Order: sequence, then structure tokens, then C-alpha cells
Amino acid sequence: MSPLLILLVAYIVVNLATMAFYFSDKSKAKKGEWRTKESTLLLWSAIGPFGAVAGMELARHKTKKVKFKLVYVFLLVHIVVLVYLASRWGFDISF
Repeated sequence: MSPLLILLVAYIVVNLATMAFYFSDKSKAKKGEWRTKESTLLLWSAIGPFGAVAGMELARHKTKKVKFKLVYVFLLVHIVVLVYLASRWGFDISF
């Protein structure tokens, strides 16, 4: 398996895990159970922002908290970096 494919699979897994953290925390909130720290959610959001945005929107969780607007900044940074890397690796990124 190529290193690029391994990185892609790992990135997808991290984003899915991040989404799962949001769904889990929402479930815990509904049940009145011990919650995931906001700092933990934000850390996972920094490394898996696509999953974080999906989790926030689909679970309707943390969408009104001001500090969680950072998740959209993380997403923008990841998009810029991914487009840059794709162009460096020879992928055609024409819009």
C-alpha cells in the first residue's frame, strides 16, 4: 500500500473518530452523564475538522458556543493545506 493511501485512510479515520466524539458527547449531555471536556473536543477538531463540522451539524451540538467557531477556522486551514499538498503532489486543482 502506498504511503499516500495510508495517510488518506488515517486522515479519514481521525475525522470519523472526531465525529464520533461529538455524537458521544451529545448523547452524554442528553442522559446527564459525565461529559467530554471542551478542550478535548477542540483538540480533536484541530486534527479532524471535517468530522468535527459533520458532528456539530448532524448532532446539533456545540453550534452556538463561540469558542467552537474555531472549528470552522481549523477546517479552512485544513482545506488550504490539502489543496497546497495536492498541487505539490501533481494533482490538477483547477477550479
